[in-house]
Amino acid sequence: MATTVITNISSLVTNDPSLGEGPLGTLQDAAVVIDGDRVVWVGTSSKAPATDNRVDAGGRAALPGFVDSHSHLVFAGDRTAEFNARMSGRSYSAGGIRTTVAATRAASDEALDANVRRYVREALRQGTTVLETKSGYGLTVEDEARALRIAAAHTDEVTYLGAHIVSPDYADDPAAYVDLVTGPMLDACAPHARWVDVFCEQGAFDGDQARTILTAGAARGLTPRVHANQLSYGPGVQLAVELGAASADHCTHLTDADVDALANGTTVATLLPGAEFSTRAQWPDARRLLDAGATVALSTDCNPGSSFTSSMPFCIALAVRDMGMTPDEAVWSATAGGAAALRRTDVGRIAPGARADLALLDAPSHVHLAYRPGVPLVSAVWRAGVREA
Repeated sequence: MATTVITNISSLVTNDPSLGEGPLGTLQDAAVVIDGDRVVWVGTSSKAPATDNRVDAGGRAALPGFVDSHSHLVFAGDRTAEFNARMSGRSYSAGGIRTTVAATRAASDEALDANVRRYVREALRQGTTVLETKSGYGLTVEDEARALRIAAAHTDEVTYLGAHIVSPDYADDPAAYVDLVTGPMLDACAPHARWVDVFCEQGAFDGDQARTILTAGAARGLTPRVHANQLSYGPGVQLAVELGAASADHCTHLTDADVDALANGTTVATLLPGAEFSTRAQWPDARRLLDAGATVALSTDCNPGSSFTSSMPFCIALAVRDMGMTPDEAVWSATAGGAAALRRTDVGRIAPGARADLALLDAPSHVHLAYRPGVPLVSAVWRAGVREA
């Protein structure tokens, strides 16, 4: 296979401290050599080896492709009216998901697939090279299984979220719905997913129900993730850490015990600032988590109700402005942090042996992602060694 060198990179974030300065392993006047789908060499431009192809970065900055470890892309319908009402004073609750459930059930496979394809491409243009996405807007055996089949056509990081809310069909019998989620629905969905998730929250599933669902999924070979402590204090974070979940997502309302659990466990705290932006809710305190020693990821939570953005750069800017993160911490969390939340070591870094995922910025430094919020700075993207955008 042909080799390619990307040279004349003004500032390269490797996320490997052995390759450069500081926790981000930053190199100045850098070059990266790609062979097939892998990075095979990283260093200064003057020392770059000969290759078949050469790309001049023109003094642009480069960083690993963003790893968005939390999204909900298999959906149909529109919730503009709900957003408009919320911005006019109505509070957010989990119940709005039912609107999307109805639209998604009514949509064809082709329409759902086209929607996922659209948002994956949209994210890729903004530098996202790895993207997790979930079911959760079907809430029947057939609709959840088809959502996962459609998602799996676009990403390897597929999550079974039959426990998004209690299905409207079981509003009077939540226990029967939990039986469905852990029985026939799980049987149909497990072959198409890597992860199992549950929305552990008031208005969705309590701690006991969440434990039942996650342990059933784990018994079928799915690794837990948890929507935890978004709208209120609750058992989600503690349950995630106890069960060895890869990630506890949202983490907006945390006790000191929750923070300690995350700092001392293997579960990543995934923060989703797009949700707080779109619901005018309290911001997660990233500074508190980082100072305690927790591993923090940033993701978009792209969904039609509470965070309709696919932009990781936007989430980085929010995290720096409103969540106490430095630009370096936010970039790490949006790349290596997301990889940790997906238990991946092949992505989220630019180092020999890593998958060749990287983004060029029309800027001299990664700091511009927060410094110039809302500006489309990503000028080129490579995913698995292929120039995609």
